[in-house]
Amino acid sequence: MQATVKWVDGVMFLGESGSGHSVVMDGPPEQGGRNIGPRPMEMLLLGVGGCSSFDVMGMLQKSRQQVVDCRVELTAERAEAVPAVFAAIHMHFVVTGVELKEKQVARAVELSAEKYCSASIMLDAAGVAMSHSFELVEFNP
Repeated sequence: MQATVKWVDGVMFLGESGSGHSVVMDGPPEQGGRNIGPRPMEMLLLGVGGCSSFDVMGMLQKSRQQVVDCRVELTAERAEAVPAVFAAIHMHFVVTGVELKEKQVARAVELSAEKYCSASIMLDAAGVAMSHSFELVEFNP
């Protein structure tokens, strides 16, 4: 896997993934930014959520759950001192569907956290307190 991050100006950078996708990262105005893109640490947090969401949805689809929506709400705490690393991250999955089986959703979230999500497992190994929860919402069209 490869990526490139190029300085644009001030505290704005353009990241390009090896698959050819680009994203602008920027800082707040008080740091010389224009606030037109996420901060690098926000990108890391989004990456963890995306990685885990890929796993959870894949497992739910394989187990033939009728999911109509899935989102993960991420809450992170950072250390007070520099470097302001993540100290804790909580992932709360909200899964909406038709007659979802709680046991299947719980298993998918657990397997992602403990076995499949490279990003969250890597952060956990680095000392970030990772936690997760979920809730089911019955779809009513």
